[in-house]
Amino acid sequence: MLLHLSTWQEIEAHLQRSKAVVVPIGSNEQHGPTGLLGTDWLCPEIIAHEAQAQSPDLLVAPTFNIGMAQHHLGFPGTISLRPSTFIAAIGDWVRSLARHGFEKIYFLNGHGGNVATIEAAFSELYAEASFAGVERGFACKLKNWWELKGVTALANRQFPTGHGSHATPSEIAVTQWAYPQAIKTANYAPQIAPTGPIREAADFRARYPDGRMGSDPAQATPEKGGELVKVAAEGLIADLAEFAAEPFPVRS
Repeated sequence: MLLHLSTWQEIEAHLQRSKAVVVPIGSNEQHGPTGLLGTDWLCPEIIAHEAQAQSPDLLVAPTFNIGMAQHHLGFPGTISLRPSTFIAAIGDWVRSLARHGFEKIYFLNGHGGNVATIEAAFSELYAEASFAGVERGFACKLKNWWELKGVTALANRQFPTGHGSHATPSEIAVTQWAYPQAIKTANYAPQIAPTGPIREAADFRARYPDGRMGSDPAQATPEKGGELVKVAAEGLIADLAEFAAEPFPVRS
């Protein structure tokens, strides 16, 4: 089920069967000369929707598509939140879902720069529940899509060199598979981009003038993207099922 294409009555009925929900989360930021600005939110959304197609009772929430991208603000089209704003927004998403009875809230992430702040948001939520003396609450889980079972191993086989860490051929391949009409091409110089630290926006633009980090996106193909989506969707279904089945301890 897709939450945004459901009625409130359907969600109320779904809660009688399952109290788990997947929230795709990412970022809207530059991804080099051929990467779509939405790559980091499109990838988890594509994978979550494919998993839902394979497992129709899996519930997917609307995608949280703006994240921590301040270091990409030197490139037009990037939209970023401050850490405090991101933490507050995640908190309100979780509070809203938990209020309805969702107990297992699974964030499928597509942007490494989000990780620390998402984890901080979870810590704020758990602290809030602890201070309030909540008897039975909710559990949050963060999973990067490339860490789903089998995905990194497949990407390493597909792209043994030039994978890099930003504007990677694997993430661009996923978007090519889902949006073949939006495939872009470019001549890269150098073929494999430089790599190094991530700081503020002006420093990033100076170090990585075309936006890539250590990657050669020219290796991406829709076919490779389809293989990645298939493996990732299977991994998501299995990982979510394990999380959903995890019991809450019974107080003695």
